[in-house]
Amino acid sequence: MKTVTIYTTPTCGFCRMTKDFFQEHGVQYAEKNVAADDAAAEEMIQKSGQMGVPVTLVSDDGKETLIVGFDRPRLSAALGIAL
Repeated sequence: MKTVTIYTTPTCGFCRMTKDFFQEHGVQYAEKNVAADDAAAEEMIQKSGQMGVPVTLVSDDGKETLIVGFDRPRLSAALGIAL
């Protein structure tokens, strides 16, 4: 079973686009606001090496796919969504 976590900030336009993409395709996700949660920010940086958002983590049976930014083709591939 795939689980999706997105690291965001409240003012990020690309974060909104990613979440809209998830909603359009019925993808359930957990959101971590790195502007308000220092532990989530540190976790995101450790996983991605990035300080920019969004960072999306798709976990599937122990395999993790990390996607930085709003990348519709990579999100679709990681989630098994046909474009």
